[in-house]
Amino acid sequence: MAYRNLQISNRGAVHRITVNRPDKLNALNRETLNELTLAFTQAAQDDAVRVVVLAGAGEKAFVAGADIAEMNGYTPIQAQGFSRAGQHLMTTIERLGKPVIARVQGFALGGGMELAMACHLRVASDKARFGQPEINLGLIPGFGGTQRLLRLAGRAAALELCLLGTPVNAQRAYELGVVNRVVTPETLDETVDGLADQLAGAAPLAAAGILDCVLHGGETAIDQGLEFETQAFALAFSTDDMHEGTTAFLEKRKASFSGR
Repeated sequence: MAYRNLQISNRGAVHRITVNRPDKLNALNRETLNELTLAFTQAAQDDAVRVVVLAGAGEKAFVAGADIAEMNGYTPIQAQGFSRAGQHLMTTIERLGKPVIARVQGFALGGGMELAMACHLRVASDKARFGQPEINLGLIPGFGGTQRLLRLAGRAAALELCLLGTPVNAQRAYELGVVNRVVTPETLDETVDGLADQLAGAAPLAAAGILDCVLHGGETAIDQGLEFETQAFALAFSTDDMHEGTTAFLEKRKASFSGR
């Protein structure tokens, strides 16, 4: 389908979703949230898609935040609905069952940082800036920022970014554990494409199992998480991919995974 605020492209099994509002620094209004939720839902249902890259149009911003002009007129009830729509999108991405890479080339602030944190890997240009500046607007993060930042980087980082509201550079975000890799702007696409290609060639059912174990098992007590892992490990032995992977290893050849 045609989207008003997104660009969609495919390169083999790599599916790219680009937020395309560069005149607004790709800010998230309600329509864009809805379109992103639909786009990711469709990607989840498409067996040809094995990995998703999420990007922002232009060089200035990944996503600079929520659309403050739209938010300014909200009633508390409307704000509650907006927060729930944003959280629903972030949960859809996080639980997609396929790896999602955030390509961050500029500002990732507020809802933009929350969007990046919902992805499974984050690759940032050394020109990128990350922050949760909602406190400067008399607000708090509403799309999961307090919770995902806490789980991703710990209490100290969550309190630093949310209470101070001061953006940090990509290197500081890397030090806090928010970003996986920091590269030059010139090598950003090369790095993202390399990771996407590697993931696209990996066993998709195994990738889904790893995502489940980390995301769901990680929210439980260690004994429950270990049992979750054991069950997922055993289930993998019922797949064609497991037999292909182990056979390819023994035959000293590259495995070709079918997703079955």
